[in-house]
Amino acid sequence: MGDTGMAARDGIFAGDDPFALAQSWLAEAEASEPNDPNAIALATVDADGLPNARMVLLKEIEALGDGTGAFVFYTNYGSAKAQEIEAAGKAAFVLHWKSLRRQIRVRGVTSREDGPQADAYYASRSLKSRLGAWASQQSQPLESRSTLMAEVARVTAQQGTNPARPPFWGGIRITPVEIEFWADGAFRLHDRFRWTRTGPNDAWDVVRLNP
Repeated sequence: MGDTGMAARDGIFAGDDPFALAQSWLAEAEASEPNDPNAIALATVDADGLPNARMVLLKEIEALGDGTGAFVFYTNYGSAKAQEIEAAGKAAFVLHWKSLRRQIRVRGVTSREDGPQADAYYASRSLKSRLGAWASQQSQPLESRSTLMAEVARVTAQQGTNPARPPFWGGIRITPVEIEFWADGAFRLHDRFRWTRTGPNDAWDVVRLNP
């Protein structure tokens, strides 16, 4: 691993695997953050290059133990974010915790997770959430809330109490080429370490950044 910042990294920044480090930070946040410690601000761009951002819930940090891994969230593939990701093949997000005064920024390439892993996550959700995934045409115009609830009732009668995962709903995996770990410092002299690599299978290079 081409780590130019290894000697300077200790404490909360220590370790050779950025995915394991991200997992440990999230675990800490789960004990201190009052709401949704796994909430990320996801950024995409549309066909005109206009940026778009929204909050979604990160569901998995995959750490494979050799410095490789990915971040996974789930969505309707017809949604604006999924369509923009499909077109660009790239996305970015920031995971920020006020309670810890830390954040993680990620940029990378994307792929779908629509196999057994997505089936298992879908099955773990509440029945109402599973039926809601069938009923909602995410990001499309909606006449009224009553229209949506009528559609929920329709799919409930159609799908029953054990619906399969909709073919238009699943995971999106972000495999990063850049991860930045940031922690608040006194007098706004923050600590920042940026992990970068040329491609998803290349070795990481780590540098300390000015605040």
